Amino acid sequence: MLKIFKYLKKEDWLIAAVSLVLVVAQVGLDLKLPDYMSEITRMVQTQGSQMSDILGAGGRMLACALVSLALAVTVGFFSARLGASFSRRLRAAVFYKVESFSMEEINGFSTPSLITRSTNDVTQVQMLITMGLQLIIKAPVMAVWAMTKIVGKSWQWTASTGVAVVALVTLILIITSITLPRFRKMQTLTDNLNRVTRENLMGIRVVRAYNAEEYQEEKFEKASGELMDNNLFAFRTMAVMNPFMNIIMNGLTLSIYCIGAYLISQAAMAERIGLFSDMVVFSSYAMQVVSAFMMMTMIFIMLPRTLVSAKRINEVLDRQCGISDGTVTEGKPGMEGQVEFRNVSFRYPDAGGNVLENISFTARKGETVAFIGATGSGKSTLVNLLPRFYDATEGEVLVDGVNVKDYTLEALHNKLGYVSQKAVMFAGTVEENIAYGDNGRETSSEEIKKAVAIAQGREFVEKLEDGYQGAVAQGGSNFSGGQKQRLAIARAVCRKPEIYIFDDSFSALDYKTDRILRSALKQETDQTTTLIVAQRIGTIKNADKIIVLSDGKAVGIGTHEELMESCQVYQQIALSQLSKEELAG
Repeated sequence: MLKIFKYLKKEDWLIAAVSLVLVVAQVGLDLKLPDYMSEITRMVQTQGSQMSDILGAGGRMLACALVSLALAVTVGFFSARLGASFSRRLRAAVFYKVESFSMEEINGFSTPSLITRSTNDVTQVQMLITMGLQLIIKAPVMAVWAMTKIVGKSWQWTASTGVAVVALVTLILIITSITLPRFRKMQTLTDNLNRVTRENLMGIRVVRAYNAEEYQEEKFEKASGELMDNNLFAFRTMAVMNPFMNIIMNGLTLSIYCIGAYLISQAAMAERIGLFSDMVVFSSYAMQVVSAFMMMTMIFIMLPRTLVSAKRINEVLDRQCGISDGTVTEGKPGMEGQVEFRNVSFRYPDAGGNVLENISFTARKGETVAFIGATGSGKSTLVNLLPRFYDATEGEVLVDGVNVKDYTLEALHNKLGYVSQKAVMFAGTVEENIAYGDNGRETSSEEIKKAVAIAQGREFVEKLEDGYQGAVAQGGSNFSGGQKQRLAIARAVCRKPEIYIFDDSFSALDYKTDRILRSALKQETDQTTTLIVAQRIGTIKNADKIIVLSDGKAVGIGTHEELMESCQVYQQIALSQLSKEELAG
């Protein structure tokens, strides 16, 4: 927990220090009130006391109470400000850290867990800081200070207060030991609930198409029920604390008055007024001690869950990213746009074997290199090594003659125009989606329109009510799959990169649009290296080089004509899609 406080700034520590002083002053004023009560009690019971003296003592008591209130409001303001600013900084730190993660780290934590850690867990820490300045500091200060006030008044009263404090501490320790494991489990169950909810929302079409609503409801009810049962057990156990604390507090009050009655009855007449006044004061101080421990119980309710949250946040912040940034920003002169794989092998973390095995090829500037093979042959994995979504386990991947591991990630990504298998759209406008990202230069509206035209998207974009300023819903849900793919291709074209990566990016297009788009793209990218992952022979038939993958190995490299003569795997794929006449044509 303490480790997370390194994200506090100097001004935060200053606010905390000022709050500490204000809390101590507030406690001092609160503990001054019983002294005024004692003074008023004596004056009321003493003959000849003036009403003005009684009102004066009452006025000073009221002034103390008002100043204490003002200090409490000020501390509340400071604690809320500190908690909010710290949580904002902590959320930003978690977000920036996740941004630097490779796919390995993201998959290791899981998306629902990362969402929970950056929202719910941070909120738990914020609540503790906000309440902590008011309670964590105030409770022990008040308890110790109040106990010093009552010690020496009467050993009988002191002993009864000590018994009550021991009973309170024992109760807190027992209940905390029972609930702590439940609070630890709470965040994991919240992750699971988020996962089930996210899966249901993302796959709502499949759920409805397969009449699986009841099945999803059962999954949700199970996840929600586990979280509910865990919370009920934890909070019911904590709820037991309140009645027991009330019993202890009322029992202490009763014992103080019983002991006081006995002492007063045994005392001389002259001492009775003093004993009665001491009893009133002692009762007030004893209640202050009990109140301090009651405040501590609120902290003990929050602390276990916050400790778990802080640990989960630190797991993200302390995780070392497997993809480290290099130092090179430029490739070798004369090798612009060249991509080379040298004996590259790759396996996923904890996998039993390699997904790619000893892959070697070179794609030179202006060439189109295509990858084809059965599902699971490693096509997408291979092109994902280029932008360093993963790093090769063995061998080297070179861009412009430089190992991709030596580049700064910013410089490497600025060389690439990447289109993923699933077209990703962001909430905003069409223009914002096309000009997405920072490639080190300004993008004009004319370049955006040209990119959309090349991607064969002008027809549906210009039909939008606001044209290029038309709204794109979250995930691009207001566009069809083919439209989203064309917008994603336009985004890559607008970037004007050295190297294009199309990861099965033409699958949602009809054959006519596919052919026209590739023709327009070829004219635009004749001096740009293009890597295409595809399932259709028609999409890659005219590529300068086709690499056929099978079980992670390159079983054939050449042009369409060469592979039709020499590669049996390619022949089988080709004949499964096109007739011999079409292939010959």
